[in-house]
Amino acid sequence: MHYRRLDDRRVQCQICFRQCIVSDGQLGFCHNKKNMDGEYYSLIHSQPCALQVDPIEKEPVFHMLPGTQIFCVGTASCNSRCKFCQNWEMSQSTMWQTVNEHATPSEVVQRAQAAGCPTVSFTYNEPIAFYEYMYDIASLARRQGLGAVCHTNGTMLAAPLQQLLEQLHAITVDLKAFTADFYRKVCSLELAPVLSTLQHVVKSGVHLEIVNLVIPTLNDTPESIGSMCRWIAETLGPDIPLHFIRFFPSYRMQRLPPTPIKTLEAAVAIADEAGLHYVYLGNAPGHPRNSSFCPTCGARIIDRRHFTVVANDVVDGKCRFCGHPIAGVWGI
Repeated sequence: MHYRRLDDRRVQCQICFRQCIVSDGQLGFCHNKKNMDGEYYSLIHSQPCALQVDPIEKEPVFHMLPGTQIFCVGTASCNSRCKFCQNWEMSQSTMWQTVNEHATPSEVVQRAQAAGCPTVSFTYNEPIAFYEYMYDIASLARRQGLGAVCHTNGTMLAAPLQQLLEQLHAITVDLKAFTADFYRKVCSLELAPVLSTLQHVVKSGVHLEIVNLVIPTLNDTPESIGSMCRWIAETLGPDIPLHFIRFFPSYRMQRLPPTPIKTLEAAVAIADEAGLHYVYLGNAPGHPRNSSFCPTCGARIIDRRHFTVVANDVVDGKCRFCGHPIAGVWGI
């Protein structure tokens, strides 16, 4: 799925921006796919190392079926090398270094149903690294009446992205910073494909939420955050939920301090000023901006305590108090 055959039994992957050219017998950058005699095979299909139930708010997805549980799927590997990764034990390992179990798409969907989860989520590591497995689960889940959510770094090429979006109900995209320099030096990624992905998702009509991990000294300047927020408001629209997430030392960034709450609050204020309607502050349990507020009347419409929904006043996709339509997925 999504590769080109080249001469000398080489292949070129067509899933992510790297477009790896892989010789016969070799692996791609993610180590999850192998060229076998000129055919490109997924080795990770049905080999997850993480299957568990989480609140949908942990994804984070705040504007889809609030208060429900999601059945999460993750595997080894990633197509990025983020120095701050919080799931590095999975994402920066190969499938031969993790403890995997065999779970077919049908078995994953059955386990989600048995757990009472209305949604399946592809998360923890970068789902691009197990694209074929993700697609098979998502398409089966949709046929079985379940929702499907993907949390991605947004570096997928247009064709596989569109094919996947046709099976998804929502997608969360990490916009890790708003400078190409950060993406290259800190993540070994490129910014441009992410911006293209965000625009593609909006045009598709699939519900989108954006996550920005605010890292002290690296992507926390008011100028950079302001540029990002204005771009989101003007290019994607003011109804796109934006989550500013508090950084904690992890992986290769152990010496940086946790993000000060005042830095996150300043980022939220910048986003508010840019005209974004749904701006959240994450990894700060109990903060008022864990909750959702109506952009018209200002009422608290979803009262959250970290990942717990205390009250939900979105009724039929509208604010209970003034009737303003609230962007999101409120039913499957």
